[in-house]
Amino acid sequence: MMRELTLEDLHPDLLQCFNRYQEVRRCWRMENGKWILKDISFTEQWDDSLKQEIVAVDFTNCLESGGFVWGVFNNDHEVIAFASLLSDFFGSENQYLQLMQIHVSYEYRNKGIGRELFALCSEKARQLGAKKLYISTHSSEESQHFYKSVGCVDAEEMNKKLAEYEPYDRQMEFIL
Repeated sequence: MMRELTLEDLHPDLLQCFNRYQEVRRCWRMENGKWILKDISFTEQWDDSLKQEIVAVDFTNCLESGGFVWGVFNNDHEVIAFASLLSDFFGSENQYLQLMQIHVSYEYRNKGIGRELFALCSEKARQLGAKKLYISTHSSEESQHFYKSVGCVDAEEMNKKLAEYEPYDRQMEFIL
């Protein structure tokens, strides 16, 4: 079940069962003006403290500033995927809204849930008047494959604040 979350839904254990696990083997890096796939290995995994911070800080700030957070729940009412869309327009023509987060729990990947969430966020951004979604994307090979498969391309305009905060992320956009 997928639904929009409210401030009342936010509690410290909301993401307790969410499994961010990702075994990364290769990442894209910008070198001499070109994207190159490099052997860079690490494991992504969130601990309980980080999950609680995402709820207390990211989700709360997003909702309190007029943004949107969606959760996907399994039959046990546990969050297995989520996405958040900020409501602050930016860009030279205020054409962008930021897809701040989109994540699917390890056990539920490759089942179309991420695509559904992405489509939902895109439609909401379109309804709000955005021309493009802006995404600071994880540089792993798998993450990049997802974003390209849904139609994302390198951002025409760089959000310097996001790029500086996550220097290895790839700044992308999706035309609505």
